Amino acid sequence: QVQLVESGGGLVQAGDSLTLSCAGSGLPFNNYVMGWFRQAPGKEREFVAAIRWTGRSTYNSDSVKGRFTISRVNAKNTVYLQMNNLKPEDTAIYYCAADATTTLTTRSQEYDYWGQGTQVTVSS
Repeated sequence: QVQLVESGGGLVQAGDSLTLSCAGSGLPFNNYVMGWFRQAPGKEREFVAAIRWTGRSTYNSDSVKGRFTISRVNAKNTVYLQMNNLKPEDTAIYYCAADATTTLTTRSQEYDYWGQGTQVTVSS
C-alpha cells in the first residue's frame, strides 16, 4: 500500500520560513517524480514544485520561484519543500504527490498518489 505522509506545516508570520517533509512508503521512490501542490480555501489546487530522482526540478514561477526550494533524499524516501519569506497568500493546505512517469509535470491529473495534506497558515 502506497502512503505519502506530509509533516511540518503550522502557523507562522509573514517573512518566516517553514520546511515541509513528505515520507513515502510502498513505492519505488526513486522511480517517481515527486511534487508539491497547494489548495487555498475556495481556490483550485495549484502546482508548487516538482523534482525528479536526479534532482532536476521545476517551480511555479509566478508564485514561488526564488522563495521555495524542493529537494529529495532518495535514501530516506523523503521529499522536502523549503519555504522562505512566506506571505499570507501562501496560506493553503500543501499536498505531496507522486507521479510514476519520468517527465516533470505541473498537471495534478498526472500524479498517481497523494498525501493527506498539511496546513500552512501565514499571518500578516
